[in-house]
Amino acid sequence: MGSLDRFFKLKERGTNVKTEIIAGVTTFATMAYILAVNPGILSASGMDFGKVFAATAIASALATLIMGLVANLPFALSAGMGLNAFFAFTVCGSMGYSWQWALSAILVEGIIFILLTFCNIREAIVNSIPDSLKKAIGAGIGLFIAYIGLKNAGIIIADAGTVSALSADWFKGGAGLAMLGIVVTGALLIFKVKGALLLGIIITTILGIPFGLTTYAGGSYVPTAPYFCNFAFDEIFASSKSIFDFVVIVFTFLFVDMFDTVGTLIGCAGKSGIVQADGTIPNCKQALFADAIGTTAGAMLGTSTVTTFVESASGVAEGGKTGLTAVVVSILFLLSLFLEPLFGSIPTAATAPALIIVGLMMIPPIREINYEDYSEGIPAFLTIVMMVCASSISDGIMFGILFYVIAKLLCGKIKDLKPAIWVVAILFVIKIIVSVL
Repeated sequence: MGSLDRFFKLKERGTNVKTEIIAGVTTFATMAYILAVNPGILSASGMDFGKVFAATAIASALATLIMGLVANLPFALSAGMGLNAFFAFTVCGSMGYSWQWALSAILVEGIIFILLTFCNIREAIVNSIPDSLKKAIGAGIGLFIAYIGLKNAGIIIADAGTVSALSADWFKGGAGLAMLGIVVTGALLIFKVKGALLLGIIITTILGIPFGLTTYAGGSYVPTAPYFCNFAFDEIFASSKSIFDFVVIVFTFLFVDMFDTVGTLIGCAGKSGIVQADGTIPNCKQALFADAIGTTAGAMLGTSTVTTFVESASGVAEGGKTGLTAVVVSILFLLSLFLEPLFGSIPTAATAPALIIVGLMMIPPIREINYEDYSEGIPAFLTIVMMVCASSISDGIMFGILFYVIAKLLCGKIKDLKPAIWVVAILFVIKIIVSVL
């Protein structure tokens, strides 16, 4: 245990091995759904479910292991939700390109990410974000996570009149089980039971058995080999239209992934208490390398863009503060290759309560925002509200930064704007222009 303490700096960060293991298991439990959801989405593009499952598990394990061993941060990575849907339904669906063409775009994105990280450009972007927006990003991600939990459980449903609404059956089936899970998890937290989120998931899973909501998923315990380097660069250069589309798609993947990762790092680091006095995140460059390498490896194995998961906040809420949490998650991803039927048996209703309550745990930083200064308060508010309403971390950051620049210009506080934030604002403007074309 002494060697683990020295390597991960457990005592220095006020944690221990037991806490880190519980945090890692909790994080994995709340994000294990990606092992079923990602292959399901990408299979719509013609990819093999089993191969994508293996690719997702291996790429997630690799990227998360790098996050743990190199960056010593308690964050987990896997195939990003939203980006996988864009891969399958827009690039391969609406635009009509093959999945090999799309994987080629992911590979190029990953390589560009590695170069940008090596040149410290991504780290400069993270450090350029104003303190008020960093606090707003953390709170916005918390509310976004809670919203995801409510939707996954079926408590909140889509509604034509009001966009979303409370389900008429919120007290039945999976939604009812999730509500019961919130009560159970809440009670564990009130009584300060260690590992409350993880215990809540386990207890809720067990409670679902007599109601037929927790069932054995079945399937094979023998893993399928993933794809390997199935690219289609000849298809990319087949026409000028394909080349132009390729550039736009790479930019889209690059942009969304960059700011999703930046937002998640800022939000989760703030919650874990490891942000330094000057507002920077320790080993930020190494953390950004983790998702860059994960994305590149993922493309080679056959999965969409790998990014830092907001569900990492659940492990942070359990006390995870070092890379040991991430190493535990990485090990569980590898084990999932052989235990997929068991992990697949945990119902969404059992993990939803943890996501909802984590939302509460991430809100406190907004108390430190100076709302009396509207040049700080308005951008912070827009960051939070757009992140939730647009269901996009990157879009929330976009509105926050653009309005921050505008607000500071209007009130003559140009000195508050660092050079890097001008670059970020210009990139967002370019993104808007590209989306209009």
